[in-house]
Amino acid sequence: MAGNGLPSLGRVKLTDLIPSEGLPSDSYKLSVSTLSQSFAQYCAAIIQFPASDGALLRSGLDSARLYFQQRAAYPSADMIHANDSREWCKTSGYYADPQLWQETYDYRPGLTPTEPSNGMEFPPGGLPDIFALLGKAARDILDAISYYLNLRSSPFTEILDNIPLRSREISSSVLSVCCHARPSFQGAQHHNLTAQDDGQLIMYPDHEHQVDKCLISVVKSDKAGLHVRDFHGRWILVDGDLGPQEAVVYPGLALYQATAGYVNPALHRTEINNMPGNLYGRCSLAFKLMPKSMTSLSCSEMRAAGHGVEAQFQLPVPVDDFMQRSHPTDHLFNRNTFQSFNFPTAQDGSMKPLMRRRKNNTRCKPLPPSKRLRLEAQRVLKERVQEIADKKGIKLRFCNLKECESHIHALDSPCANIRMEIGWPHGVPFVHPHDLPNKAKIGFLEAYEPGWTATHDMELSLTEPGQASQQSANCN
Repeated sequence: MAGNGLPSLGRVKLTDLIPSEGLPSDSYKLSVSTLSQSFAQYCAAIIQFPASDGALLRSGLDSARLYFQQRAAYPSADMIHANDSREWCKTSGYYADPQLWQETYDYRPGLTPTEPSNGMEFPPGGLPDIFALLGKAARDILDAISYYLNLRSSPFTEILDNIPLRSREISSSVLSVCCHARPSFQGAQHHNLTAQDDGQLIMYPDHEHQVDKCLISVVKSDKAGLHVRDFHGRWILVDGDLGPQEAVVYPGLALYQATAGYVNPALHRTEINNMPGNLYGRCSLAFKLMPKSMTSLSCSEMRAAGHGVEAQFQLPVPVDDFMQRSHPTDHLFNRNTFQSFNFPTAQDGSMKPLMRRRKNNTRCKPLPPSKRLRLEAQRVLKERVQEIADKKGIKLRFCNLKECESHIHALDSPCANIRMEIGWPHGVPFVHPHDLPNKAKIGFLEAYEPGWTATHDMELSLTEPGQASQQSANCN
């Protein structure tokens, strides 16, 4: 990865990440490639907003400084952050975390921001506009990642909030206005921080890093201090040279789960330097694109695109359970699957060249029959079945193997209409071909690729036309 990697954090113009109808432009492909490779190497990237949007972000930070400056020095007990994961989608208004010397105002559309005393609160200015701006940016970034992983367009729409929210709906996503180490904030008298002679404040190891449980985070700060751990385990300062129109973006745990571990989440921490000479502390605007609480994180889109899905990601995970569960982070940077998200600087900006090279490499060493059969099934699903489903406007939702053994003999089963519409072979359970028994895989392949046989054609299908002799020579 070092040979074709980025020398520093990738910078991408947001306008270049907005998709359009038809073939992708060169600027879109280059921007998607830069964004994805920056995620692979540094777990973060820098997004450049248009000038008018940059002005909105700067005014939001100015308003945040004034808001926190007028807050009381000692927060009341009911404003102390309790870190209750059960309330992850209900936070709104002001609260404080004295241990981290941090104050936060959460803006969540659909909830009226009130003080715990039921008195109306005047929030920082411009939050609805900033929420809309960063929310749109986060969705465009999510779609760019989907393009690079060769997924269909907008594959995560079903787990995201409606645009706009419907009546009485509450946003799952949240815009957090944060302030670290405000000098007049004295609620951290017992905080877990230590001061050095040079005025630098550092955290103890139990607060060394955090990981967001969202899909995508977009952060704009008024001072440097955000560090993200890269693929090699080094802590990188990611907002040290941000321009007035730039913000940091990084992936979260929900995206890691939804992509079967192909996109690693960012481990981050905030360093507070030379606060005694700072009147306002360090203010930031942090938007977190969250999945809806009543949905599930599933890797079905990854399977449909032909990606391998490990056992730990096979079953869908309810979002509400996922958010309330603790997630150890020690294993995140020890996974070999990160190489699957290693982004070459391909001209067409897709995963296809990388996948093709991997297939070519396997021809030098014969694969086990079961694995060859699985690869063939994934290829035919992608090249034949998905095309049929797209033309008919059908969304493929596969059954559970055990349950579908009874479905295939009933005319009124949940999957009967889909099987009939796409010509699913009779007697083969309607489950993802990756999960079919080998005998059923053969029936699936014979139905969708006439003339296919388990002995001869499987070998030829793994060799692209006109390349068999060349590959044989290369292996020798």
